[in-house]
Amino acid sequence: MSNILSSQILAQASSESGSNGTILAFLALIIGAVAMAVIQRMLGKDAKTQAKRVLEQAQLDAENLVKKSELDQKERQLLLQNQLEIDLKKQREEIRERENLLNSKEQSLKQANDDLKKQEKFVESNQRKAAEKLEDIGKKSDQYNKLITQAQADLQRVTGLSKDEAKKQLMEIMERELQGEIGSVILKHEKKLNEVAQQKAQDILLTAMQRYASSQTAESTTSSIDIANDEMKGRIIGREGRNIRAFEKASGCDLIIDDTPGVVIVSGFDPVRREIARQSMAKLVADGRIHPTRIEEVIAATEKEMDVFIRRKGEEAAQEVNLQGLNERVIEMLGRLHFRTSYSQNVLRHSIEVAFLSGLMAEMVGMNANLARRCGLLHDIGKAADHELEGGHPKIGADLLKRSGENEHVVHAALGHHDQLTTEFPYTLLVATADACSASRPGARRESLERYIKRMEELETIAKGFQGVEQAFAIQAGRELRVIVSSKDTDDAMAAKVCRDIAKAFEEQLTYPGEIKVTVVRESRFVETAR
Repeated sequence: MSNILSSQILAQASSESGSNGTILAFLALIIGAVAMAVIQRMLGKDAKTQAKRVLEQAQLDAENLVKKSELDQKERQLLLQNQLEIDLKKQREEIRERENLLNSKEQSLKQANDDLKKQEKFVESNQRKAAEKLEDIGKKSDQYNKLITQAQADLQRVTGLSKDEAKKQLMEIMERELQGEIGSVILKHEKKLNEVAQQKAQDILLTAMQRYASSQTAESTTSSIDIANDEMKGRIIGREGRNIRAFEKASGCDLIIDDTPGVVIVSGFDPVRREIARQSMAKLVADGRIHPTRIEEVIAATEKEMDVFIRRKGEEAAQEVNLQGLNERVIEMLGRLHFRTSYSQNVLRHSIEVAFLSGLMAEMVGMNANLARRCGLLHDIGKAADHELEGGHPKIGADLLKRSGENEHVVHAALGHHDQLTTEFPYTLLVATADACSASRPGARRESLERYIKRMEELETIAKGFQGVEQAFAIQAGRELRVIVSSKDTDDAMAAKVCRDIAKAFEEQLTYPGEIKVTVVRESRFVETAR
C-alpha cells in the first residue's frame, strides 16, 4: 500500500512538476519524509526496512523526475532559442530590404533634385530672355506709336478730316462693299437653290405621274336606256301618264321620252338616284310588266342593290389605296363618288389617282406615305353630298371627316386643297399638287370639240385685248399661252406687266381646271440684204 501511495505521490509530483526542478525535488523530499513518518507510525518498527526501501525508491523517482524536468526545460529553451533566431533573421532581412528601398528612394530624390535645379536654371534663363524681349518690344511699340501718331497727324493735315470722320467714312465704304458682296452671294445661292428646287420638283412630279396612270370614265348628267321599239315608249308612259308619273315620283328623276328612236333618257342631278332610275327602267323594259306597283317594287329592290354596290365600291377604293380603319359613313361616301363627275372626270377614280400621286411624292420627300394617300383619297369626299348640304365641297368634306374622327391633316387636306396653301400642313400641299396633276393631264377631263375651240379662242381674245400685244397662241391644250408683244411699243418692264395682267384676267374671267402658263415674248429683229 505504501508503494502504491508513494507511486501516486511521485506521479502527482511528476505531473505537477513544472519548469523549476529544484522545487519539485524539494517537494519530493518532503513528501518522502512525510510518507516515512506515516509509515513508521502505522507499521511500527517492523516496517522500517520496507519504509526505507520505499523512501529510497521515492528519492530515486524524485531524482529521475528532476532530471526529466531539467531535460524538458533545456529542450524548451533550445526550441525557444531557435524560434528567436528565426524571427531575428526575418527582422534583419526586412530591415535590409527597407534599407535598400530607402537607398533607391534617396537616389531618385537626388536625381529629381538635380533635374529640378536644371529646370530652375532653364526657367531663369527664359525669364531673363523674355524680359529682354519685352523690353525690346516696349521700345519698338513706343516707336510705332510715335510713327502712327505722326502718320495720323499727317493724314489729318492732308485730308482735312478728323479721326472720327475718317473712321466713319471708312466704315461706310466697307459697309457698302460688304452689302454688295452679300447681295451677290445671296442672289447666287438663291438662284442655285431655285434651280435645284425646280428641278427636284419636276423630277418628283414626273416620276409620280409616270408611275401611276389609270383610265378615266366619263359620265354625263343624263343616262339613256335602249328600247326595242317605239311601242315600249307608250307602255312606259302608261294610261294618261300614270306609269311615267309613278316612275318619276319613286325614282326622283325625270324621264324624257321624245322622238328619238329606240332611246329613253333619264335625267337627274343626283348621280346615284339617276343610276338607280336607269337600272330600274332597264329591268322594267326587259321584264315588260310596267305598272305603278311593279315600278315601286323594282325601284325599291334596285335601291337595296345600289346600297350594296356603293359600299362595295367604297371598300374597293380603300383596298386599292391600301387604307384601313375608315368610318362606315366615309366608305359609303367614297362609293357614291363612283357616280359623281367633275368636268366629265369620274371623281372616285380621280380621288384614287390623287391618293397614289400624293403617296408617291410623300415617299420621295421623306413624309408619311400612308397619311398622304389617306389625305388624297378623301380630299373630294364632300362632292358626294354637296347637292344635299349647303356650302362648297371642301367645307362639306372637312365637316364630314371631322365628325368621323379623321386626322387633322386629312381634314385640312379636304378643306384647303383649293385655297391659299400654307406650309403648316405639308400634306395639303401634296394633295393640291397631285390634284392639279390628275386634273390637268391630257385626257383626264374630256370636253367637246366646240367647247375646246371656244376655250382656245377665249384665251387668245383676252390676251389680244391688251395694249402692245401683236399675236397670241394657245398651246398645250390650253394649258399655256404664248403672247408676242411689239418691241417698239413696249419695253421689258411693260412686257412683264402685260404678262401679269393677262394671267390676272384669266383668273377673274375664266373657269378652268389646273393652271394656265402665260409666256410673253418681246424681241427685236433687224434684217439686211447683202447684194
